[in-house]
Amino acid sequence: MKQHQWASVRTLGSNHTDLSYPYISLTFTAASLNPAVGETNPMSSTLDTGANVTPIQQHVTLDPDQKHDPHKTRFGNFLKATIKFGASDLLLKTGKPPVIRLRGALKQLDTDAIPFAEFVDIAKHILNEEQWGDLHRNGSVDFAYDYDEGHRFRVNLFQARGKLSVAARLITSDVKRFEDLYLPEIMAEIALQPQGIVLLAGVTGSGKSTTIASMINYINERKPVHIITIEDPIEYIFEDKKATINQREIGIDCLDFKLALRALVRENPDIVLVGEMRDAETFEAALHAAETGHLVFGTIHASSAPQTFQRIYDLFPPEEREQVRKILAYQMRAIVYQKLMPTLHENIPRIPALEILINTPACRKYILEGREGELHQVINSTEAQQAGMIDFNGSLVKLVEEEYIHTRVAMEATPNPDELQMRLKGIG
Repeated sequence: MKQHQWASVRTLGSNHTDLSYPYISLTFTAASLNPAVGETNPMSSTLDTGANVTPIQQHVTLDPDQKHDPHKTRFGNFLKATIKFGASDLLLKTGKPPVIRLRGALKQLDTDAIPFAEFVDIAKHILNEEQWGDLHRNGSVDFAYDYDEGHRFRVNLFQARGKLSVAARLITSDVKRFEDLYLPEIMAEIALQPQGIVLLAGVTGSGKSTTIASMINYINERKPVHIITIEDPIEYIFEDKKATINQREIGIDCLDFKLALRALVRENPDIVLVGEMRDAETFEAALHAAETGHLVFGTIHASSAPQTFQRIYDLFPPEEREQVRKILAYQMRAIVYQKLMPTLHENIPRIPALEILINTPACRKYILEGREGELHQVINSTEAQQAGMIDFNGSLVKLVEEEYIHTRVAMEATPNPDELQMRLKGIG
């Protein structure tokens, strides 16, 4: 029998655009909703995959005797339903039926609400003493749960107005290829850079982690290199192909980003993924790794490729920014900004609109001169577009032309509606 494993981990939440979709009907038997002690729970097995499942060994097991197995409660049913329907998230709230996020939209499961007493019992069952104490002290507790070797949940159990709620994100080993994500061919060229720094920019929930995972997997299939990822939390589970991949999770495998980045020197990586560039020390370590011959991938919150530079400079004190600018001018390989758009096609949930900036000599000149705010002029040049660059409005126009998204969606997403309107004239 497979073993389900729990591990403590700090996590970050995600927000997505909510759209209106139909109600989902999900029926559980009485036995599956209220399994008796000692009774086999029909929800405790994984979905039929046609293969035996091997438990993941890379995460800390807190309770080998499975005293805290969620499948002894209805929580296990809800986790299985999330996987079955291909949802990205599971949301539970005291007094309400469970909700899943499917194609970016919230859909309610057709099952009974979770009363206060049952929710408390679930929490007491799945948490160990340390986690239960964290919930009381901090009002929330974060942990990760390996459902099987292909599915993992990162879970936040929290209090809201004195009652319990849960937000659980499903993490899988199903890493999509560029073509499956509707990403352009230039992404392959960016992924195979020998060294330097590649940044994925965008807001929370814009698909940055999914795109980086696709790039890492592209390398994994082609190059015998050592890849180390430092993530909070792990978003996708990689299987070694040509590359050797070690995934380190903050809170489980290492204490924090700072210590994990310090240890890189002794871990002999060729490629490094830093889950999020959120402070000066993390970014400085990433720049140092790029300067010493490594290829570094990272994510940052920004609203465009050129605006990413200002976000980076704002991390550092004024007296250090010029030096950071010089390092970026020579070490930055590409910045990819993306935002997910709802599509016109039922079989395509969302599609990325992109802005891609590649560090050509013209781009480097603008950076060194402190003219990052004018980089759109570089992106829109004929030479840049031949090199694979595209600005955000150009990406929106292409998606409208190819009938992936509605004109209204493009107009709502653009930071420059007047320019987009001009470029859309004549389409259709």
